[in-house]
Amino acid sequence: MAATIIIVDDEPDLLDLLKLILTEKTDYRVLTTTDPYEALSWCREYSADVLISDLRMPQLEGIELLKLLKEQDVTIPFIIMTAYGTIESAVEAMRQGAFDYITKPFRKEQIIMTIRKALGKRQELLTQQESTDNG
Repeated sequence: MAATIIIVDDEPDLLDLLKLILTEKTDYRVLTTTDPYEALSWCREYSADVLISDLRMPQLEGIELLKLLKEQDVTIPFIIMTAYGTIESAVEAMRQGAFDYITKPFRKEQIIMTIRKALGKRQELLTQQESTDNG
């Protein structure tokens, strides 16, 4: 079954572009929204495999969304993307449990490669979780 990728950003044009890139180059199911709370609920509803979020959004900052996601499901890799990348924000994102941090603009190959790595990490975490649950 194809992986489910959820993307949240306050720029609808960027969401459209990312969805186009990912659906053109992969078989991922890509869901996009401008609402961070909707993205969080979709993670549960659609058994998301990766969540990609903008760092700065009016409703909820990416770091706050990351914290809420980690309370809900620690196995979903969280990728932060931002046009306002600083070393401080990258360090904070990673400290809070982000899988990766991508600065805009990014190359198509970069985003696809990062998602592939994140999916590998999710599989690893799910396998660990299963062996802990069964052990």
